Amino acid sequence: MKYLTHTIVAALAVVIAAYLFSNAFKNRNQANDTISVTGLGKQDFVSDLIVWSGSFTRKSYALKDAYSALDQDREVIKQYLTSKGIKPEEIVFSAVSINKEFNYEYGENGSVRQQTFSGFSLSQTVTIESKEVDKVENISREVTQLINSGVEFYSTPPEYYYTKLAELKIKMIAEATKDAHARAESIAENAGSSLGSLKKSEMGVFQIIAQNSSEEYSWGGSFNTSSKKKTANITVKLAYQAN
Repeated sequence: MKYLTHTIVAALAVVIAAYLFSNAFKNRNQANDTISVTGLGKQDFVSDLIVWSGSFTRKSYALKDAYSALDQDREVIKQYLTSKGIKPEEIVFSAVSINKEFNYEYGENGSVRQQTFSGFSLSQTVTIESKEVDKVENISREVTQLINSGVEFYSTPPEYYYTKLAELKIKMIAEATKDAHARAESIAENAGSSLGSLKKSEMGVFQIIAQNSSEEYSWGGSFNTSSKKKTANITVKLAYQAN
């Protein structure tokens, strides 16, 4: 009798173990039955903010004279910009940079044999930040007028930004999610299954490049500021349970 009891218990243990194993195997397969897709959100837009900078320089043996000449240039630049329709509050001048410059004479072995003071070099930067993109863009191309007036002016290429980037990004995430869901449904339908619950979602890198350009994407995200017309891209990765 005791032997029979042990036999029954052992048999039940084998049945239970087999059930648990088959159930675990089934659940494992269910966990692997997922559909993973990547959706794309893409949007073309035009920058609505421009930042343009330029620098001007004066040099003199006397620091006072260099300052005076730089002050005159600053007034000429300010008057020129306001005459072109730039608002005074959009014009920002940086602090003055001062450098003492020297002329050097070198010996045959390349070491400095003599240095002679050649004057004080003073420079300043003016920056314009405006939503009137086209106007500032045109002004940046006409700086020869300042140079012809006697100002030693060096212009830098404008930088272009978009002030509604946060709203645009939300819209693009929704578009990318919708695209990913449609892809997942198509895959499930072609595989003869149905789409289950969403198991995982992950947002990719946000990229901004120039429109119609061969600009490369970056793992850390590209952010073009040199082009007025841009294209934004974002990806969303979704994983669904397949039923």
